[in-house]
This record gives sequence, C-alpha cells and structure tokens, in this order.
Amino acid sequence: MEDGLFKLKLTRKVMTVATKKLTFSEYLKYSDGTDTRYELVDGELIPMTLGTGFHGAIAEFLNDAFKDEARKRGLPLTAKDMKIGVRSPRGGRWDTSRIPDVTVLPIEQWEALAHREAVIELNEPPPILVVEIVSESTKTADYRTKRSEYAVLNIQEYWIVDPLVEMVTVCSLADGFYDAVSFRGNERIVSATFPKLELTAAQVLAARL
Repeated sequence: MEDGLFKLKLTRKVMTVATKKLTFSEYLKYSDGTDTRYELVDGELIPMTLGTGFHGAIAEFLNDAFKDEARKRGLPLTAKDMKIGVRSPRGGRWDTSRIPDVTVLPIEQWEALAHREAVIELNEPPPILVVEIVSESTKTADYRTKRSEYAVLNIQEYWIVDPLVEMVTVCSLADGFYDAVSFRGNERIVSATFPKLELTAAQVLAARL
C-alpha cells in the first residue's frame, strides 16, 4: 500500500513539473526519475519515445555510414545518433532545444562537449548535417517546424528520412532557405557534405548495405 502511494505521489509530481514551463537551465537539470529523454519546445517538455526498432536501426545505420565515410575521405567530422542537443532560435520568451536522430559535426566540436552538457548553444557553430526520421507523430515537426528552425540555425544540410512514404529528402541551405531534393528506391542520395557517399534511398530505408 505504501509503495503504491509513493508511486502515485511520484506520478503526480512528474505531471506537475512536466506541465510547467521550463527555462533552458531548468531543462538541463530536469529529471523525472525515468530514462525518458525530452526535447524542449517553447518551454514545454516533449517526451522522445524510443520509436520502433526500425527507427533506431536507420539512425544507427546512417550514423555508421557517415562516420565511415568521414574516415575514408579523411574528413575531420564525426557523427552521433541521438546524443547531441541543438538549441533552437524560435521566437517568444521560452526556450527550445532539439535532439536530432543523427548529428554530424567537427570532431573538435564534439570533443569540446566532453565535460559539459552535450548541447550546441546558439552562440556556437551549428552542426554540419542533421537527420530526422519521420514517424506518424513527428511528421509535421520534421517536415515543417524543424526544417524552419534548422535553416535559421544555418545548418547546411538536413536529411528527412521518411519510412512512411519510402523517401529520403535532402535539404541543402541556400540564401537562408532549404532547397529540397527527394530520393526513392535505387536513386543515389546526393549530399554536399559527403559528395562521394555511395548510398541509395533503398539502402537507408532498409538500414543495410
């Protein structure tokens, strides 16, 4: 009985804190006692579900592909899947911080995050490339909201991997806006960050070579 009462109190506490608007510093310190990770959107905690195993497989596949390509070409870049936060310059008084499914950034910048929260601040250079993998619950954010935020952040390349329609869209920054090109099936994905990358949309969506 006491154990059940404790859980009820904990649940109420989590619900109370989670519905309260948070500053960015409060967000960095927030813990609800679970392994749930959150993005911060206009001061509100948005839980990041684990997604399907397929979602995770695509993220891992691209993360490995980018790291392998960087090593092969001698590029001073690394990739991290779901480990780096990116502050967003959304308007309004409340903060926003995203956690892309995959983030490509200079090795030096990654190493600089070793002894602090792994969040790229607004006054720091943005990532080189970010990837979001679409699910039913994230379609609007991935195609519209995050696309606008990442363009304002000056992220040069944004991949939208959409298993729902079996398509990979590469958004390349030009004059402050993204030009988008979509790839399907055995079409080779064209990337300015990794121009010699030999990868098709089908391979990405199957998460295997």
